Amino acid sequence: MLCADMVQVAWQDEAGRPRQATGLLEDICTSGACVQLDVPVPLQAGIRVQCGSQTLEGVVRYCVYREIGYFAGVEFAPHSRWSREAFEPQHLLDLSTLVERGKPN
Repeated sequence: MLCADMVQVAWQDEAGRPRQATGLLEDICTSGACVQLDVPVPLQAGIRVQCGSQTLEGVVRYCVYREIGYFAGVEFAPHSRWSREAFEPQHLLDLSTLVERGKPN
């Protein structure tokens, strides 16, 4: 689901120092998310994403720079799955509803 909401992100840098940043949640699903940040996050780093009162843990699978910042793809750990009931981003767009609306009757 495409979304937009501010989240807090924590990880360890390549030297093992704890890092934190505020990020923009770009998209989310049960198994992962994409967060836009001002700083890069190392690949394979363990990461925590604080979404409201829900903390999601995972691993960084990609981190790329695109014009306005770094986009980090997070794969959530099996014990750490997102659900809409636990946290609903401020702005949320479920693309499957658009596809359903566009189908002929």
